[in-house]
Parts: sequence; structure tokens; C-alpha cells
Amino acid sequence: MTHAQGAPLRIGNASGFYGDRFTAVREMLEGGPLDVLTGDYLAELTMLILGRGRLKDPTAGYATTFLRQMEDALGLAADRGVVIVVNAGGLNPRGLATRLEELAERLGVPRKIAHVEGDDLKARAAEFGFTDPRYGEPLTANAYLGAWGIAECLRAGADIVVTGRVTDASLAVGPAAARFGWRRDDWDALAGATVAGHVLECGAQATGGNYAFFTEVPGLRHAGFPIAEIHPDGSSVITKHEGTGGAVTVETVTAQLLYEIGGPRYAGPDVTTRFDTIELAQDGPDRVRISGVRGGPPPATTKVCLNYLGGFRNEATFVLTGLDIEAKAELVKEQMEAVFEGGRPQRTEWTLLGRPDPDPATQGAATVLLRCAVLDPDESRVGRAFSGAAVELALAGYPGFSLTSPPGKASPYGVYKAAYVDSTEVEHVAVLPGGERVPIPPSTPAGDVDVPEGVLEEAPEEDRLPEPLGDAGRTVRVPLGRFLGARSGDKGGDANIGVWARTDEQWRWLAHRLTVERLKELLPETRDLTVTRHLLPNLKAVNFVVEGILQEGVAASTRFDPQGKALGEWLRARVVDVPEAIL
Repeated sequence: MTHAQGAPLRIGNASGFYGDRFTAVREMLEGGPLDVLTGDYLAELTMLILGRGRLKDPTAGYATTFLRQMEDALGLAADRGVVIVVNAGGLNPRGLATRLEELAERLGVPRKIAHVEGDDLKARAAEFGFTDPRYGEPLTANAYLGAWGIAECLRAGADIVVTGRVTDASLAVGPAAARFGWRRDDWDALAGATVAGHVLECGAQATGGNYAFFTEVPGLRHAGFPIAEIHPDGSSVITKHEGTGGAVTVETVTAQLLYEIGGPRYAGPDVTTRFDTIELAQDGPDRVRISGVRGGPPPATTKVCLNYLGGFRNEATFVLTGLDIEAKAELVKEQMEAVFEGGRPQRTEWTLLGRPDPDPATQGAATVLLRCAVLDPDESRVGRAFSGAAVELALAGYPGFSLTSPPGKASPYGVYKAAYVDSTEVEHVAVLPGGERVPIPPSTPAGDVDVPEGVLEEAPEEDRLPEPLGDAGRTVRVPLGRFLGARSGDKGGDANIGVWARTDEQWRWLAHRLTVERLKELLPETRDLTVTRHLLPNLKAVNFVVEGILQEGVAASTRFDPQGKALGEWLRARVVDVPEAIL
């Protein structure tokens, strides 16, 4: 990567998950100048999917989509001089790197390909105590590596770097550290790049995708993907290619910053980033400047993603129409419960979705859905017996009986857990284009170095609250979403709900009125769960972490919103009394 002195590093992202828009790689390469193109293909659920694939084929375990994208665009990337950094290696980064070398040779496009390994701890599961009393040995066990292995590969001249499980932001931090020669203790620069990487990691979510006020965003029919222009001090500007759909505004960036986070101290393997120091400013059309980010040393431990084979699951969705909805639902439950007498599933959850209109003008307006989800270690309890029982009710059940579709065979599901190991126990290795293996030591953890005062400590909430709104006059009842944005998502079995205000007055209302207690009133399904609130005044935002609402993780959750993506929109739909003056 060669640049003019002081020029920013332009990093674009072309994938936010395994299954994202296939053509985004070519679109980003053709859309305008880039130095680096990243792709995030991994999530906790993806590791489970790749793990199951590896059971059938030991040579599998990587994101095959990326290989097909390179078949289409490898020559284009070479012509444009764009370096590619992706975590598509999944459970087998070496295997993907080998396939890429074969592809480059077949296409006649010479490329220096490197990879990063050492995140896979499955072979050491017993040593680290990862065996679960219920589920046994983990199917996958992967540590979240940092950015320095990527940086080492790039300093060695790699054109493509393939990793396994690294933190999502590392895909951007590594290239920036290599380009600007950052030291391991350049905490603020590393933190700034981490924030930029967090904005990029979910692709079009930064340009208006999944955005609360989506009706204000033009061109969402085909939203562009985001770009971060990272500067030598770690500050950045978030933008997108000119002429692409969507928008980059302070609020679209705020929404992505609130996605899948916890408290203000965002701990990673390279740096602890203070999300409450982030400063955002509009820097022109579709340009948002990120500055002021502070950082400190990382913790001494590294997070590990564990996936276990939990058992089998199935579900059936009954269509209930017209009158006596509750009685119809009770009849279905009684009839299905009779089937369970021979062996009740370990977990059964019924969910009634919707409410019929009192005088429905269409059949849809008269209809609700009743969903039954079942999980059990024994496939026979949730397999054909369950599916057959649901279908057999067709002529013996409630009037107007139908199913959205016939239930099928039981499918295996996984259970997610997080663990932590001493960072010195993780053998992070950069495998350079010539095959040389370079060990990457962990960063010096907090406690072993001097840290500027206040970087790692969090001031008491009362010291960070804005002034109360006071008497603002007449109130009106409106949905929270009339003036507040929200974005929610999953972190294992927990979910977060980030809520932001659009004006200073609305922020003063939000900070004092939307407490944990009020959230539990508005979202009764959180009432018996542990909920923690975190303030982010610079973003005019609060972030709620709801523990256990997604049960044992996405793959095992029986909620009809298993990833918690719609919790924020449910909250925004709740009607509250609000001072008319702040609307």
C-alpha cells in the first residue's frame, strides 16, 4: 500500500455477514478509489454453520461465497491496486488461502496471499475447561484475535489477507496500523480505527440499512456500502461511493455505533475503546467525521466463542382466523399437548402473533398466527411425531384450520457460550506470502502499563447526566419512535437496545425518563431479566443490555425474533406521554 504522505487510508467494506449482497465486491471495486477492501463474513451463528459443515468435510469450514466473489473480481482488484482483507477463512483460513492461490494461478493473476491463524482452540478444549456438563465438547472454540497479525501480513507485502475469527473491527485496524506505522501503545489511534471498523463491519447498516428513520433515506432500493477514510491519528471520515444509494449522516453512523455493544468501555484484544468519547460531525454530503476517541490497554484475557451441538428443534405455525381466537389457540395447545404425553420436549414455547380487527374488511385483518417451537436432545421427540401431529389436526381441530406451511423434519441446533482465556495462551500467528510463520505476541494488558487518568474508569452516571428538562408544558401521547431512534441486536443469549435522541431537548428527556424500570414497563418481556443501562452523552444515546432474553443464543432461541433485531422497533412503537415542546 503506497500513499502520499499524510493521505488518509480509504477502506471500503463489501460484506456484513455470510449471505450479504454477492455483487458488493465488484460494486465497491468499480465505484471509486479504494486502498483496502474488507469483508466480514463471520458471526457467532456462522461459526456454528461452518462447524457443522466441517463435520461432513474436514477440508471445509470457510466462506465459499468469498471464493466465488474472487473468481469474479480478483483481476479487477489487482488492476485497481486494492488490497483485500477478509475473515472469510472461518474455521479454515489456511484452506481458503490455498484455494485462493490455486485460483490466482488458474486466472493468471499473480497475488501475494497471506493468512492469520491461531484462533481455533477446539483441540485444547479440555485444557481450557470448555467441556459443558450438558452438551459435552464444543463443536467450535475460537478466540477473537486482534489486528496485529493482519498488519504483519500487510507489511510483508500481502495483496490478500485471510483470517479466521478476529474481532470485526480488526479488519480495518490492521491495515491502518500497517499503513501508519502505529505502535502497540498508540491507544487513541487504535481506538479511533476500532470505531471506524465498528461502523464499517455491518455494511449497509451504516448507509441507511435497518435505520429507524428509513423513510428519510433516499435510494434504499440499492444502498451503497460504507467507506472509512482513516487518518494517521486514528480519526476518520465515514462516506460511500458517489452516486450510490442510501445516506451517511450523523444519525446513520450513530445507529451503527449502538449496534451490538455493551458499556462505554469497548474491550478488544488490541485496545479498550471509550465509546463515550466519540465525537461525530457532518463533514459534507454523505460524510461524517469521527474524532476525539480515547483508548487504553486491552484486558489481560481474550474472549472465546464456543458453539455446542444442543439437540434438535422444530416448529409449526397455525393460522387462526375470525372469532374465538383465544379458544382456538387453547384447543391447538391441548391437542398438541396430548401428543407430548409419550415424551414431552425439553422446551416448548407458544407465541400468539397479532390481533384480529373487530370488524375485518379483509381475511388478513381477521387472521393471527400461533407459533409452536420445540427443542429436545432426542430427535424423535421433535421430529416426525411432532410434524405429523400438527398436520393430523387438519380435519379434527379448530374451524378454519391451516398451517403457514407443513412442518418438516427436526433440524439440529447449537448453543452459544462465551469464555475467556489468558491472552498469552492464544498462539496468534501471521503466515506470510512466502510461508514464513511469525508469532504475534498479545498486547500489554491494562494494569501493566501507565494509562492516562480517566481512560479506563467510568464516571458515575449522575456526573454524566444532562440537566433535567424541567416543566416543558403540555404533554401529548405519541409513540417513542416519533422522536427517538433505536437499534438492537444479539450478543449470544443477551441483546442490546441502543436508543438515541435527535435534539438536545429530546436527549435531556431520554436520559432522565427512559430508565431501566421504565424500559421494563414498556417491554414486559424484559421484566424478570437483568437489564443494565449505559449512558453515551456524546451520541445523545443510552444503551440497554438485556441479559438472557435470547436464551442460549440465536440458534437455540425459541423467540420468533431470535436475534433481537426488532426489539428496538417494538420499543419505538410504545406510546408514552411526552412534552409537546420537544417534538
